[in-house]
Amino acid sequence: MADAEGQTVTRGIFEMKNSEIAVRKNEAISRGVGMTTQVYAAKAENAEVWDVEGRRYIDFAGGIAVLNTGHRHPKVIEAVKKQLDCFTHTCHQVMPYENYVALAERLNKLVPIAGPKKTIFATTGAEAVENAVKIARCATGRSAVIAFTGAFHGRTFMGMALTGKVVPYKVGFGQMMGDVFHVPFPIELHGISVEESLDVLDKLFKADVDPKRVAAIILEPVQGEGGFYEVPRALMKAVRQICDEHGILLIADEVQTGFARTGKLFGMENYDVQPDLMTMAKSLAGGFPLSAVTGRAELMDAPGPGGLGGTYAGNPLAIAASHAVLDVIEEEKLCDRANQLGGRLKQRLEALRADIPQISDIRGPGFMVAVEFAQAGTTKPDADLTNAIRLKALEKGLILLTCGVYGNVIRFLSPITIQDEVFNEALDIIEASIREVVGEKK
Repeated sequence: MADAEGQTVTRGIFEMKNSEIAVRKNEAISRGVGMTTQVYAAKAENAEVWDVEGRRYIDFAGGIAVLNTGHRHPKVIEAVKKQLDCFTHTCHQVMPYENYVALAERLNKLVPIAGPKKTIFATTGAEAVENAVKIARCATGRSAVIAFTGAFHGRTFMGMALTGKVVPYKVGFGQMMGDVFHVPFPIELHGISVEESLDVLDKLFKADVDPKRVAAIILEPVQGEGGFYEVPRALMKAVRQICDEHGILLIADEVQTGFARTGKLFGMENYDVQPDLMTMAKSLAGGFPLSAVTGRAELMDAPGPGGLGGTYAGNPLAIAASHAVLDVIEEEKLCDRANQLGGRLKQRLEALRADIPQISDIRGPGFMVAVEFAQAGTTKPDADLTNAIRLKALEKGLILLTCGVYGNVIRFLSPITIQDEVFNEALDIIEASIREVVGEKK
């Protein structure tokens, strides 16, 4: 920061103004980088964040499901500091390091895929998806990929193509990658059944793409950006059978569902179905950029040396953080904690139904919970009401995120490590915000 004479000015973390930084942001950063709030973070601990003006917020966004173990978990910080004292980067492809190998060994044991497995590391969820598709294409010799409407798989060109939502992800970016097809995701609330989805898939095979040319079907066990809709068990079972029948690989995108969020370490553990490949990111490293693909060993070995990787892929600081994250999940029993917190949240929301007819659904496994809003007495999505509730909660010091194709869903992504007293405070804010907004609109 510089003063009027160009001299450097040093300010404390609570001595700036959100509005001043917002002006600078508008001048310096592309408008394509969307922002949910204009609250600029200065400090964070577990489930609490303080902005540059010193105001405290409860964080129910968690960096979009990145902070299942909370902001700055002591074990994560300690692990990163220890690694920082050794080295920060060599590029694993140039000079490898043991903790990369050790983390791959851990994930190979943990990921719910039978038989020998192998892992690669990347940096972002989109990179993990890109690499999973590359592996699937190389292993099968096929090119087509099938995804679902409402899905979110990233902002790279393959990620955009797979993502089943146009606004804002595909607008203005021209032609998408070829050989990508979409099937309607079954949502009973919106009149789409499992049978209808499978019927469209069958018609797709008859009209648009030979199933023998399909490399993979990719899906999220619970759609994240799409609205926290769980894959129905009947659909998951049917997709696995279709993949087996036609030699298609099943890719489970666990970028948002992974690492205790659904009450299991991975969302696929809630099904009696195993994928062939799995993508991971977000809470894998507790806030440090790291993603992974784990899959059946013979598939993972299909690409030749140099076909996979990246300069920053598997950064040693992020790898160290991930080891600590896995330790914390096990030691603090975060899968059990997710189920407990999710149950309490859903119970509180259910208690509002009688007074708030705009609540059309409450859903989600573990602590991957969402509430959907519609115009009273209908199933017509009400995005304006939903956003008004988000803004009211922000006024009261609670950060929430909306999602869904219609923007009418609030998703709750608090750290699973949140303290009980902070969680109870957040529940009170959620209820007050819903009641006040609905009351104002009567």
